[in-house]
Amino acid sequence: MRPFAFRRSGRSSVPAFEVGWGLCAFWMACLMAGVVEVFAAAVPPGSEAPEEGKEVVMSEAASRAIEALVQRHGESQRSVIERGVHQVLTFWRQEDGGADVLEAFVVRNYAGSPAVRDALFERFEFALEQLDGHLLEISRAFRRQSDLDLGPLLPLDEMMAGYDPGAHVSDDFFANKIAFVALLNFPLTTLEVRLEEGPAWDRRTWAEVRLAQRFSRRVPAEVAQAAGRAEAATEQYIAGYNIWMHHLVDQEGRRLFRPGLRLISHWNLRDELKAAYSDPDGLERQRMIQVVMDRIVRQTIPRVVIDNPFVDWNPYTNEVWASDVRDHDRAEPDSLAISGEREPDTRYAMILERFHAARLEDPYSPLNPTLLDRKFNEEREIPETRVVELLEAVLTSPQAVEVARLIRDRLGRPLEPFDVWYSGFRPRGTHTEEALDRLVKARYPGREAFQADLPNLLVAIGFSSDQAAYLAENIVVDPSRGAGHAMGAAWRGDRVHLRTRIGPDGMNYKGFNVAVHELGHNVEQVYSLKKVDHVLLSGVPNSACTEAIAFLFQARDLELLGLARPDMRARAFEVLDDFWQTYEIAGVAMVDIGVWRWMYAHPDATPGELREATIGIAKEVWNRYYAPAFHIEDVALLAIYSHIVDAMLYTPDYPIGHLIAFQLREHIEKSGHVGEEVERIARIGRLTPDLWMIEATGQPISAQPLLEATSRAVAELR
Repeated sequence: MRPFAFRRSGRSSVPAFEVGWGLCAFWMACLMAGVVEVFAAAVPPGSEAPEEGKEVVMSEAASRAIEALVQRHGESQRSVIERGVHQVLTFWRQEDGGADVLEAFVVRNYAGSPAVRDALFERFEFALEQLDGHLLEISRAFRRQSDLDLGPLLPLDEMMAGYDPGAHVSDDFFANKIAFVALLNFPLTTLEVRLEEGPAWDRRTWAEVRLAQRFSRRVPAEVAQAAGRAEAATEQYIAGYNIWMHHLVDQEGRRLFRPGLRLISHWNLRDELKAAYSDPDGLERQRMIQVVMDRIVRQTIPRVVIDNPFVDWNPYTNEVWASDVRDHDRAEPDSLAISGEREPDTRYAMILERFHAARLEDPYSPLNPTLLDRKFNEEREIPETRVVELLEAVLTSPQAVEVARLIRDRLGRPLEPFDVWYSGFRPRGTHTEEALDRLVKARYPGREAFQADLPNLLVAIGFSSDQAAYLAENIVVDPSRGAGHAMGAAWRGDRVHLRTRIGPDGMNYKGFNVAVHELGHNVEQVYSLKKVDHVLLSGVPNSACTEAIAFLFQARDLELLGLARPDMRARAFEVLDDFWQTYEIAGVAMVDIGVWRWMYAHPDATPGELREATIGIAKEVWNRYYAPAFHIEDVALLAIYSHIVDAMLYTPDYPIGHLIAFQLREHIEKSGHVGEEVERIARIGRLTPDLWMIEATGQPISAQPLLEATSRAVAELR
């Protein structure tokens, strides 16, 4: 059970493993045939095996309970009773009580009438909203110092960030048998059942399914706490992974970046690289950033240069020396040379830490026994094979080669690996980063200015004045220590939080761009919690869906600054930009999937072995999907994404989100009612993604709309 949804940058926490109809059918068949098997799923790994014959006694107790309930409520309820009893039996352990306790519990707590079932449902929905919401508030308070830019971190802050106030809730709910009441009365389902039967369900049935899913795993508190500690450690590692760019020196001793520029990997490094396309002299900076990224991936980066403004570094030679801050244009290595000892595979040790924490949960998920299974079948609710098919539809499309050729012609040079982040299709290609920074800083000198401007931004996006005021009242802007994220709420009396980087001299363009993206998440979070009919359906199907809404907002960032003037040609460029971003991040997702597959095949790997495997996987993905367009092989840059380190298979949500966003944008633009449609779509709630998309746009998730639009755009611009 996940006691609350801790949502960051659209990352949604969705209930875990479902015990499906197949397992229930197995138990019924055993009883009907008089065959009894030891139910291993009910015994935690490492615990003492039940005494011989114990399972027979428990099964007989279950049979007696079923017959007693059928006699009381009628033969018409037999199948529902059998399902509920066997769901309870699947998770019942020795410490929960003997046969008499099981039998008495089942007979006492089965809801045999619609009125009692309604009362149970209403009590669960009310209580769980309060629990989830207040646990999230506690977690947000404990993470305040580590998440927000409020001064130096103390060792205590790391411990507090790793504290999970809900870690014992699942154990408690099984120990006091609240979980068993839900399992007895509401259906557990597999993904296959939800995909096949879900379109015919009403809203109440979907809410009941989501209620039961909360209790579909019985993970011990110590396992949940281990996962929380690993998450906190990797997130703090990434939040502190900054490069002071003015202290990078090229082969001629030149400093190519402006003083004070501190960029977090990977987000800001990538965005600085993108911004350089608007600068005639930006090519050398792009090449230097590529070298920095490559050294991070390969772990040849000197440890001392990470977030250190007191050293200079030549990333080409890997020489490091004490910084001479008297000269802002050039630097010469002096006698104060510093050891360039590389970072000791910390990046890959962090990935392994998340992997080992995930593996602790594997024994408690017999139908989805790996994180890969849980991510695709439980959280994403799109089978892995279908996700890969969607990614490959973009990666292997002829449009990739066509767009690459167009980019080459626009650049007037052969493509280089970093051109996978080409941003010249976007209107901001005509504006320098410095000019955008000046504009944003003048408008938003601090957090308060951006907070006050939220209603105006929302109206400019397409919301009515009333909608904008309502949304702004429910969004709190915070200064982020990391790149930025959106933290949702879990009870309707709380507000959501928008986090972005805000420097002492104000918000820069990168911070604004991130803030507009997170604003999209926040709008979804407000509507999908406060306006949904059943709070058990709050949220969206998975992170890709909330990313889609965030992308819709982020694409309007220059319009919100008064810089973009859309026309037909601009729309063609937007389509090409959508395609190229999807093409780029689809490869990152394939690397992420490949890394997790490799770790499960090599569970005892060292950080060094994982490093070499990751580099190999990144090269393989590049050679298969990008070399045909770039005519360059053996590139490892796709492994630079920080989400590969700290987010456990989150990156596939980005390309799926791009595909969904494109379909949503086409639908919303045709409707002509942005605010009303975003609200309607967000209020659909947490159905399966394809069903959600059908209700939102009339079509399931598909790459075809983007591919077809890309072909039209290329033809128009040619």
